[in-house]
Amino acid sequence: MVNDLVVDLSRWQFAATALYHFLFVPLTLGLTVLLAVMETIYVTTGREVYKQMAQFWGKLLLINFALGVATGLTMEFEFGTNWSFYSSFVGDTFGAPLAIEGLMAFFLESTMIGLMVFGWHRLTKAQHLTVTYLVALGSNLSALWILVANSFMQHPDGAVFNPITMRMELSSFGQLFFNPDAQAKFVHTVLAGYLTAAIFVCGVSSYYLLRGRHMEFAKRSLRVASVFGVLGAGGVITLGDALGYVGAHVQPTKLAAMEALWKSEPAPMAFNAIALPNQAEQRNDFEIQIPALLSILVTHSLSGTLPGVQELEVQAQERIRNGIPAVLAMEKLSANPHDPEALAQFEAHKADVGYGLLVQRYAPDLTQVTDEQVVKAARDTIPEVWIVFWAFRVMVALGLVMLAYMVFAMLISLTNQVEKRRWFLWLGVLMIPVPFLACEMGWLVAEVGRQPWTVYEMLPTWLSASTHSEGYMIFSITGFVLLYTIFAIIEMFLMVHFIRKGPDDVQGAHGATQLAGGY
Repeated sequence: MVNDLVVDLSRWQFAATALYHFLFVPLTLGLTVLLAVMETIYVTTGREVYKQMAQFWGKLLLINFALGVATGLTMEFEFGTNWSFYSSFVGDTFGAPLAIEGLMAFFLESTMIGLMVFGWHRLTKAQHLTVTYLVALGSNLSALWILVANSFMQHPDGAVFNPITMRMELSSFGQLFFNPDAQAKFVHTVLAGYLTAAIFVCGVSSYYLLRGRHMEFAKRSLRVASVFGVLGAGGVITLGDALGYVGAHVQPTKLAAMEALWKSEPAPMAFNAIALPNQAEQRNDFEIQIPALLSILVTHSLSGTLPGVQELEVQAQERIRNGIPAVLAMEKLSANPHDPEALAQFEAHKADVGYGLLVQRYAPDLTQVTDEQVVKAARDTIPEVWIVFWAFRVMVALGLVMLAYMVFAMLISLTNQVEKRRWFLWLGVLMIPVPFLACEMGWLVAEVGRQPWTVYEMLPTWLSASTHSEGYMIFSITGFVLLYTIFAIIEMFLMVHFIRKGPDDVQGAHGATQLAGGY
């Protein structure tokens, strides 16, 4: 039998490392593009303040990038150490975009970022601007390929399961790349990064304006970032809607959890603005609803309906019973790969093989499965509703707050009223952690909402983990949390240190020399 504690600890460790890593990713994504915008203005206008802006924010980008690399590299090793069966199961497909990300994107970004920071007096304006654009391109390509890999876990398109080798084998690279989930998620994620960088720049600029320091630098940084942020905020919300629409068709269980929808309701369906989900009794202990809004948001019509948790569990029970013969056929094929009867049996039931694997957690002998075990496994197909429900609402609420803030920031910046509104400057400083929290909430919705699968409807999480001891996992997760906490503290210390020194310390070659010595 599987050790549930080892599986849970493996999940907690990967969640902790991913959440720490994702603190650095959005800011890198956004700052690379924002730097390209600032430097483009410098090259076209020749105004030194924009060069100063590009140099200063580039220094903070380098700090963030270094910590992002340090926290991200270990995650790929975790696939092999803590999720060995998962790595074997999806390696033929999952490994392709990760390899391309390393060879095409990461090497490009990591090489060019050094030229960008230290090449101000070694390259012409046009050459340096090209390097900055290549850094932005590499950063965003990196996000693209990683999200292509992640989207395969959410919607395994472009691969065929081989029952003899127990592997998902790549069948169509085009389907893998153009997975609808991947495309919507990529744009949504990078725009979230742009918004994160915009609010970060606005917040630091507000700090300088409150202190009466670097006034021209701060006002222009805030103006560029606010316009950039408005576009990012609008895009995040729009693409978030598109991602939800895709998810409604691909992962109905996640959507039901996001909306705390226990029973299917006639159209138009009400939206639970606030609710207290009770998963044990499959009801909401308290709810405040907005009539008809759910149908409009998810189906873009007043006539659309969605299946509720109870209906989805009934469907899961049917798929579990249909998937059991597929798993039994695989057991025969492991002994005789050419057994024609077993091959025919697998082909007839292969669409639900993942559900057959799901019930093995409770029934190792699938010839003796009881109705109670089927019902229990079907219950597992619904993720933790309260986590997904509230993470989604916190993310949306923060998104709307950020949109309102960025619109107001753009208006008062373009009308030169920033210095007259000190309350707004204080708000800008307080807004700095908001996009990071929103990004973490989005990650929780995506990953917790996929459970109980590592590969949706194909590979259950309980089957994916390595067979470590409980003591090893406790030691490992403790070490990673301590190490990554130290990394986060280092990031905060370096950021605060260089922000306090200010942009005056970054000017030409002298600035590059200071960065090399101080970092």
